[in-house]
Amino acid sequence: RAVEVDFRDKDKHKSQGLYLLTTGIPDQETHTVSAYVAEACRGLDFQLHVCLFSVAEGTDSSGIVPARYASPRETASAFKEIVQAANGRFHWFGEAGM
Repeated sequence: RAVEVDFRDKDKHKSQGLYLLTTGIPDQETHTVSAYVAEACRGLDFQLHVCLFSVAEGTDSSGIVPARYASPRETASAFKEIVQAANGRFHWFGEAGM
């Protein structure tokens, strides 16, 4: 993860942003994560941005299917829902680019 503004200096800046860099589906149900993110961000000028990196469909780097599997399109849909709850942006990078 990369933080847009150091939280110790949050009073000096107008907005806050957190970048989540990931390669797979969250291990919790999407609606649960979205509800938590919406509650945590309520009343704050804060955005959660997600960068999804798709390497190979259905496998991790060792070729093993993860315990909670979702297709790349389902994974992207889940993260889109989560970032909408936090007024953020979703970026999807694959082998072919953005």
